[in-house]
Amino acid sequence: MTATATTTDTIAFHRALTELVRVYQFRDRDRICCYDVSVTQCYALEALVLRGPLTLNDLAAELYLDKSTASRVVDGLEKKGYAARQTHPESRRSVLLAATGSGRDLHARIEADIVAGEEQLLSEFAPGVRESMTRLIERLARAAAARIDTSGGTCCTVEPLTQLQPRKS
Repeated sequence: MTATATTTDTIAFHRALTELVRVYQFRDRDRICCYDVSVTQCYALEALVLRGPLTLNDLAAELYLDKSTASRVVDGLEKKGYAARQTHPESRRSVLLAATGSGRDLHARIEADIVAGEEQLLSEFAPGVRESMTRLIERLARAAAARIDTSGGTCCTVEPLTQLQPRKS
């Protein structure tokens, strides 16, 4: 079977993106954990700071987590004083999650640290290239997000190899 140019490009793209994501995951882990929060807690705090108070369902969807996992993430932030649960103004049965003043301050410190590193990295590229990279990454993120199921369904639609049975001829 011969690979088409699109397939070859797709494989190269996949490998480059996988490497970029891997580098950033470890960078985030190493930088963010110095602030006594996990990477997931940092992402949750960022969502609460940037989007304002959210319901647990909205936060879970934003983080691509199931509701119970998002709840545990918020519990950790709440214990550390970075997030708080508030009564929802439109429904007494619902709760809104919000960043506290300490949470907003922590987010600002983490963001400043990460932005300083990004500034160093991006300084090696011409302004037009930086702008194009940013637009491309935003577009890729939107396209990828549009294809993600945030309903908390199963994580995989392909049968694991251990469950596949050989075909009978």
